[in-house]
Amino acid sequence: MDRKQNIKKWLDRGINVCFYLCMTLVAYVVLQVFVLTSFSIPSDSMEPTLLPGDKILVEKCATGARLFDLPAALAREEVEIHRVPGWRKFRRGDVLVFNFPYQEERWDSIAFDVTKYFVKRCMAVPGDTLEICGGYYHVRGMEAPVGNLEAQAQVAALTEVDTARVVLNSYPWDPSLGWTIQHFGPLAVPRQGQTVRLDRTMCLLYRPLISHEQGRWLNWREEDGVATLGDSVVTAYTFRENYYFMAGDKALNSQDSRYWGLLPESFIVGRAFRVWWSEDERGKPRWKRIFKAIQ
Repeated sequence: MDRKQNIKKWLDRGINVCFYLCMTLVAYVVLQVFVLTSFSIPSDSMEPTLLPGDKILVEKCATGARLFDLPAALAREEVEIHRVPGWRKFRRGDVLVFNFPYQEERWDSIAFDVTKYFVKRCMAVPGDTLEICGGYYHVRGMEAPVGNLEAQAQVAALTEVDTARVVLNSYPWDPSLGWTIQHFGPLAVPRQGQTVRLDRTMCLLYRPLISHEQGRWLNWREEDGVATLGDSVVTAYTFRENYYFMAGDKALNSQDSRYWGLLPESFIVGRAFRVWWSEDERGKPRWKRIFKAIQ
């Protein structure tokens, strides 16, 4: 009888342990998917805000976590991305983690890569019009430049001699516009439901976005001056999604919207809000950065 009781007692303990382990795993998955997650910073493109070796917390619930078919995304299949309702929108100045939105070596085509993450600062939100004047970011309706002014001053000081170390030409990579990282725009950042008339310039600026939303290539026919979407002639387009202009705080060393264009909202993971751990290149902790708020 004692032996049976002992066996039953150990079985009960084993069942309890398995139950709590399963509940812990479920809680961890729910936390990762819906509430917050962690990312490591590998580069210096967000200095001085973020340093290589920082580990950051990214909150998802305030702006709504994303839901999509992960196995299909890992297999590079087309997936629908849905966002759980949140209680705040992404704001100008937020530091955001997102999936890099363009195909490798092809910045004219938007593609979802669930394994490739970037972190940049949001410089313009849907409905904004952004312009870079002499290296400084300006949002229409705001008197002062936005972003890291010290880094932008370094861009402003660039000359043609510096093209060996910095790429001056920028999105949409068309010589007729002549846009550079010193003189860029004005570029209207589309919001969901906004309609634009499609002329040659609008096709240049929004071709990746419209082609992504429609699954058909937007083109401009020079011979008769019309826009075509697949086989159809189109004169205007209404956007289905919100878009954002993203930039690194270290403007001289950041692959951002100046080069590859606008970011779809569905590609945003969440807002980075705190450094929870940091270590230098020798592996030594940077104690002053631990639990430092990201601003």
